[in-house]
Amino acid sequence: MVIAELVGDALIPCQITSQQLKDRYAVSIDKGDFETGILRQGSNVRPNRIFTAGRHIIMYAISHLKYSKVNEVIQRIVDILQQ
Repeated sequence: MVIAELVGDALIPCQITSQQLKDRYAVSIDKGDFETGILRQGSNVRPNRIFTAGRHIIMYAISHLKYSKVNEVIQRIVDILQQ
């Protein structure tokens, strides 16, 4: 999941896992949370696992989350940074 595109070829991706987590930061995603595409099983976005990466390492997109779900992830990142 890419949260933001920076100037140049940099992106800020966020980890997604299908593992069920007891992580208080995790944001669950399921079939209804996608604008396009789908994941095979319910998953969790991990907003406490963000990093920067070059655009060249992203091979392709398999889906796009709805705007409202992306905003939920961003708000969780903001909450983490404000702690």
